[in-house]
Amino acid sequence: MSVKAFKLVSAVEREMLMGDRNYINIECIECCGKNLYIGTNDCFIYHFLLDEKISPAGKITFAATKQLHKYLGFKKPVSELKAASALTRLLVLCDNTITLVNMMNLEPVPTGARIKGAVAFTLNENPVSGDPFCVEVCIISVKRRTIQMFMVFEDRVQIVKEVFTPEQPCAVAVDGYFLCLALTTQYIILNYNTGVSQDLFPYCSDEKRPIVKRIGRQEFLLAGPGGLGMFATVDGISQRAPVHWSENVIGAALCFPYVVALDDEFITVHSMLDQQQKQTVPFKEGHILQDFEGKVIVATNKGVYILVPLPLEKQIQDLLASHRVEEALVLAKGARRNIPKEKFQVMYKRILQQAGFIQFAQLQFLEAKELFR
Repeated sequence: MSVKAFKLVSAVEREMLMGDRNYINIECIECCGKNLYIGTNDCFIYHFLLDEKISPAGKITFAATKQLHKYLGFKKPVSELKAASALTRLLVLCDNTITLVNMMNLEPVPTGARIKGAVAFTLNENPVSGDPFCVEVCIISVKRRTIQMFMVFEDRVQIVKEVFTPEQPCAVAVDGYFLCLALTTQYIILNYNTGVSQDLFPYCSDEKRPIVKRIGRQEFLLAGPGGLGMFATVDGISQRAPVHWSENVIGAALCFPYVVALDDEFITVHSMLDQQQKQTVPFKEGHILQDFEGKVIVATNKGVYILVPLPLEKQIQDLLASHRVEEALVLAKGARRNIPKEKFQVMYKRILQQAGFIQFAQLQFLEAKELFR
């Protein structure tokens, strides 16, 4: 049974990006606060400002205002964008080179600092250096079976570590000293400081696209065999039950308490609290799904959309209205970490009372008594 947890809202329509130039495709996106960056297949970066508007009826819309666009000078697509807001820098991967550009004017840094030989890269969101004016970057190197760690400053880069992997890495996520890696045939956790590695489970990267995503301190979400979304900690164990995805998931994102997944036809929403599928949104030709500071963004080749979460209180009330008491209580308990303590206690008492009356009306007197207590 479904819950309406998210609403799909258009953010950037194709005309704003490409006009009548049909050959332009969106390759990658990055969102930092109100700043939305789009990298395209013809080597341009576009910068938009996103404004969220709420109508008196509570309807949310987004107005995107184009700031500027910049040609990077290659004949290759822009394959990845990451913002380092503390440095006001955007890291841009194009033609195996990561260039540092200014977040506001998209000009490369005057020193010409760059990282060469990168196939893919990610930022360490739980950095180990303790320096607020540097970001830690992990790259999959063009050198076979090699991962490199860099420290990136405002106008210079510095290599910290080079690590060799048992097989060719295809995807990576980082937490502190821990790398969660999708290799050719398996996922592993590797401590790049000690060199100790731990196998997680087998996976064939030739058949499917691996997904490796850091979802919290020392915890990752992975696309496992049999269409399972698997959770793994840096100790190589799973503290949560897996979620059942389709076999061909392209991307995954976290918006607590939900895991959102994209395949070639749908966006699916699963609860991390009871692993049940809660919502299915038809979405064709999607190829990007990412979350940025709690904002979940999906994109086709031609347009960008935002999955706006409905308030948890509204979702709980909808569940109670359809007499799904158990699910409503699970969601209410899970909402504790998102709501201030005093407000949560008032809300939770009211929900227990409503749930008690529903059970009472269904002649489930023992359950009602417990809830009233």
